[in-house]
Amino acid sequence: MDGVALAYEKLIERFVAWAENEAAISSAVVIGSRSRTDHPADEWADLDVIVVTRDPARLLSNTDWLEDIGKPILTFIENTSNGGEKERRVLFDNGLDVDFSVIPYEKIEMMLKPEIFGQVAGELRNVFGRGVRVLLDKEGQVDRLGELLMRFQVPPPRLPSEDEFLQVVQDFWYHTVWTARHLRRGELWWGGSGLNGRLRDLLFIMLEWQARATKGPNYDTWFRGRFLEEWADPCAVQALRGVLAHYDEEDTWQALRAMMELFRWLAIETAQRWGFAYPVEGDAFASKLTKDLYEGLARNA
Repeated sequence: MDGVALAYEKLIERFVAWAENEAAISSAVVIGSRSRTDHPADEWADLDVIVVTRDPARLLSNTDWLEDIGKPILTFIENTSNGGEKERRVLFDNGLDVDFSVIPYEKIEMMLKPEIFGQVAGELRNVFGRGVRVLLDKEGQVDRLGELLMRFQVPPPRLPSEDEFLQVVQDFWYHTVWTARHLRRGELWWGGSGLNGRLRDLLFIMLEWQARATKGPNYDTWFRGRFLEEWADPCAVQALRGVLAHYDEEDTWQALRAMMELFRWLAIETAQRWGFAYPVEGDAFASKLTKDLYEGLARNA
């Protein structure tokens, strides 16, 4: 075990020792890379802990409890990745980075009800399906959830409908014009945010869809871009080098053109493989407007 992994293990030991003596804490599990065998933690990985408690306010409103685990240097609250709950993120003095997702005890009890479990089983599978390490389970909640998940029949992945596909494609081409107009006006920050924000997010959706269209509906694209360099089309990964921009006008225009070319290729191939229509006219119209906006700027310069 390397030094970083050992440091995290010692931190986990201190957390468990603290949590065992806290009546409000019902259970705690490690998820993420430090519980996985597929793409396990390396020296740069953080620690993700789900804490189930009858008193969420204490963990979210106070920081005194962290002193029993280590010396916190930075800590703040943010929404969990699904937006349903809160988590306390902590950077300790030895550089260890821990996310404590705080889940109300009552929410887990609700999930255990048969009429509710079926509605949340897919989400739970996404959270726990790649690996989980139980730190404590005072009342057997984690064990009961595990038993239910073992019996849960995973539905096949749902592919987007043609309408959903077209929504993304038309959203993308609309925002290429939106981005170009702000760049033409001289709003580099705002235009750059369209490129590096909205358009990038839509491009990511198409990267996932193209991968599943070419590799099959069950192809594993992980989540939120994790390990994209491994599962995305190698040519697309290479093209990604040119689609994000520095805070520079000409660089942003070049990146916008590169993103348009990459998105077009991904979307057309995906449409062909799934038998969807592709809005050729909308693509051409938006592309010409964007080209005209750039050339008008160049002429003025």
